[in-house]
Amino acid sequence: MVSSSHSTFQISPNTATRIDRFKTLNTLYNTHHPYAIAPQYFTQIINFHYTSEMTFYNVFLFALLVFASSQAFASDPSQLQDFCVADNTSQVIVNGLVCKNPNVVTPKDFFFQGLDKAGNTANKLGSSVNRVNVDKIPGLNTLGVSIARIDIAPYGGLNTLHFHPRASEIATVIEGTVYVGFVTSDPNKLFAKVLNKGDVYVFPQGLIHFEFNIGPVPAVVLSGFSSQNPGVVTIANAVFGSNPYISDDVLAKAFQLDKKTVDWLKAQFPISSAY
Repeated sequence: MVSSSHSTFQISPNTATRIDRFKTLNTLYNTHHPYAIAPQYFTQIINFHYTSEMTFYNVFLFALLVFASSQAFASDPSQLQDFCVADNTSQVIVNGLVCKNPNVVTPKDFFFQGLDKAGNTANKLGSSVNRVNVDKIPGLNTLGVSIARIDIAPYGGLNTLHFHPRASEIATVIEGTVYVGFVTSDPNKLFAKVLNKGDVYVFPQGLIHFEFNIGPVPAVVLSGFSSQNPGVVTIANAVFGSNPYISDDVLAKAFQLDKKTVDWLKAQFPISSAY
């Protein structure tokens, strides 16, 4: 007998056997799909809001919907039509952007000009990133891709430590010699390599990474992303230039610094410079 705050009912031996089999299948599925139902919660989930014995068919249908949902939210939304050009004038808020009427879509909606132009690297970091995402090409909406050009000044220019919360990145060196790397989640292992012209490197989604020009000529990197809007979190700006600022006490404790040093670091990353 299984009890909950909503109901009490009997599970027959046949149904219990089927549930046990399904939990085994779900465990195997969970190896590849982290949003599958955890076996230890399975019985509680299937009991919720039911007042009579649940058939194996109902259990299977419910789990199938959960599995489908895990896939639906794993990446950018899939297309249900040829294209969904973003309507930047719409006031409707959705996950992504509202589609423009296909009858008023033009070739311009799929076009961007200027990625051949070098960015201005005359700044503290010696780098510039030209992100071509759905904001610049409305036709990227729902397609799950975007691109960026990264210019890095010679002898020490840096595309600083950052990560993309919504996309993996594949970077190709067009010109120059670049030291690149990313750091995994615990145990924080660094994977780094020196790249030359024509070399390609991948940065997995959500992991901190960087590109550092160690050569005598300006470096150019062309990067593709697995999202129409990858997003970017620059570590130093986010930590020391958030709006409002993170408490000095928190930062001093986290980085084992005195508050005077924390205040100095905050001065290097004013709120106006944060992404």
